[in-house]
Amino acid sequence: MKKYMTLACLMAMAMTAQAQQQGGISAELLNQLKQSYQNTPADKALRNAIGSNDIKKLVVNQENQQAFDTHFSIEVPSKGITNQRSSGRCWMFTGLNVMRAKAIAKYDLPSLEFSQVYTFFYDQLEKSNLFLQAIIDTAGQPMEDQTVQWLFKNPIGDGGTFTGVADLVMKYGLVPKEVMPETYSSEHTGAMSSLLKQKLREGGLRLREKSAKGAKPAELAAYKNELLGTIYRMLTLTLGVPPTEFNYVRKDAKGNPLETEHHTPKSFLEKYGDTSLLTDYVMVMNDPTRDYYKCYEIAYDRHVYDGMNWKYVNLPVEDIKQMAIASLKDGNRMYFSSDLGQMDSQRGLLAMNNYDYASLMGTTFGMNKKERIMTFTSGSAHAMTLMAVDLDEAGQPKKWMVENSWGAESGYKGHLIMTDEWFNEYMFRLVLNTKYVPEKVLKVFRQQPVQLPAWDPMFAEEE
Repeated sequence: MKKYMTLACLMAMAMTAQAQQQGGISAELLNQLKQSYQNTPADKALRNAIGSNDIKKLVVNQENQQAFDTHFSIEVPSKGITNQRSSGRCWMFTGLNVMRAKAIAKYDLPSLEFSQVYTFFYDQLEKSNLFLQAIIDTAGQPMEDQTVQWLFKNPIGDGGTFTGVADLVMKYGLVPKEVMPETYSSEHTGAMSSLLKQKLREGGLRLREKSAKGAKPAELAAYKNELLGTIYRMLTLTLGVPPTEFNYVRKDAKGNPLETEHHTPKSFLEKYGDTSLLTDYVMVMNDPTRDYYKCYEIAYDRHVYDGMNWKYVNLPVEDIKQMAIASLKDGNRMYFSSDLGQMDSQRGLLAMNNYDYASLMGTTFGMNKKERIMTFTSGSAHAMTLMAVDLDEAGQPKKWMVENSWGAESGYKGHLIMTDEWFNEYMFRLVLNTKYVPEKVLKVFRQQPVQLPAWDPMFAEEE
């Protein structure tokens, strides 16, 4: 027996050696690789510099540090910069900021900020229900099923998309920020989110156990509702109690009180918000990995179980630009989302040549937008409010500007300015009122969408 074991070990060692020769790093290859670093004075200087400094500070492109033009030929301003702080609620801040700009202009208000924590409360409650009901719906599938695994990996989060804004606002209305202000947990969502995930995953397992033992739908629904009661209490403890009615003092442009109005969240939405969010808006996308002029839908990419999945029309970037310009010319801001590659956050400039990693590392980083998406390098990560464009004499865009939600001290007075070249490479999503969307695009939007799985790498929540 020992003889056979010795032979088996020798064979295994031989197979391992053969595998290393075929695809592993052999001693010969390692010696070859070592030649890529020669320890020349230049190499040593670079190693010393990189070893003692933040790489990003070392790659600042000095040729791009000159002052940049902040004039825009078309700009739709608003009053006041918001701050999502340490949370992933950019999608919500952006959607609410688009609406508040319209209300400020319509009623000549000195300022207005909708309560983000009010909408966030119901976002977290609805996402909890979405997860638990999805667990019931998939209870017959094995735990190894990809959809079931995805659900347990992603029971809840604070990120999202415009469809969440539309569904939540239309279902629960709006309140002004002074009626339900931010809390520590709304501005620092990490601990709260961790607890909610843990409770939901536990509840999801119990639902699957009950289903496996033959529980009837009514019993599963009753247990789900019990779990939602626990979630509701956790949300009130961390975020506060959502108001059902309140008084709002409307002021003139100089801040003088004009009228005290009594509202419910729904009546406040009707007067100061936008009640057409579910009917009059289209999301367009620039994703060069998929066919243009087609409609796509993402499974489970919604905030409300009985709401809308995220649906969009994929278009060339030049088509999207023309619609965006038409909207801005008409005084309407837009929900906009992008990657944040090459962002100079201190100056508030998004440009292709802000940082020169290639020269520091002595190599190239040459993937285009399609290749970055395919390799998980780039994707839509952050939502902001598109509010300005600068056009040349031929009417073509030179640069764009967005209102961010990182506070007034961030970037360029709370804004980010992007070159048109950067826009081409890192812009992904835009939400437009249907009146700025050509009929041929609307026809595509009305078609039966191609459904993509929830785990598609391009469609992570915006934070």
